[in-house]
Amino acid sequence: MATDRRPIVVACGALVAELREVLGDAARDAIEFVWLPAHLHNRPDRIAPEVEAVLARRGDRPAFVAYADCGSGGALDAVLARHGGVTRLPGAHCYEFFAGSAAFARLHEQELGTFYLTDFLARHFDALVWQGLGLDRHPALRDQYFAHYRRVVLLSQTHDARVVEAARAAAERLGLEFVHHHTGLEALRDAVPVRLRTRA
Repeated sequence: MATDRRPIVVACGALVAELREVLGDAARDAIEFVWLPAHLHNRPDRIAPEVEAVLARRGDRPAFVAYADCGSGGALDAVLARHGGVTRLPGAHCYEFFAGSAAFARLHEQELGTFYLTDFLARHFDALVWQGLGLDRHPALRDQYFAHYRRVVLLSQTHDARVVEAARAAAERLGLEFVHHHTGLEALRDAVPVRLRTRA
């Protein structure tokens, strides 16, 4: 039986559409994708162990981790250091690598009390945020969780009006101002290693 020599990409399930767009259809056969559940972001302490479990079985195949730090507090970088030659997406979170570090820093400086959404989070706001934080069961917690927030910023990857409306509705439910910035996928495309992009 032939040995699988394809690179492994260990990726957050929230990035399925975006990575497929960046890498193209050919990547589906040229790369082994291992998608981890998006809801791990509600338990960021579990991200590093889940990634390590995948890397431990990769053998000597090249690997890339399609996560930023994502709240792991450096634990993900410690895992990558143990598995030499493995890198990840830059920055602290997906908001930074979608917007680009400089643009995200400007947004953050404008208003520290900002709750960010991507296309994926806007589409799945109910499951990942409203239910994920228990606001469906305890709506009074909204004012505690978001007491220091002033606005919701949608960082959109597509030009889908349904995403914008979903994000606007989320801001209304949270009682916050709504702001929309289109990021596209260029910063993500630049962050993905050339060796993966050239396979697509």
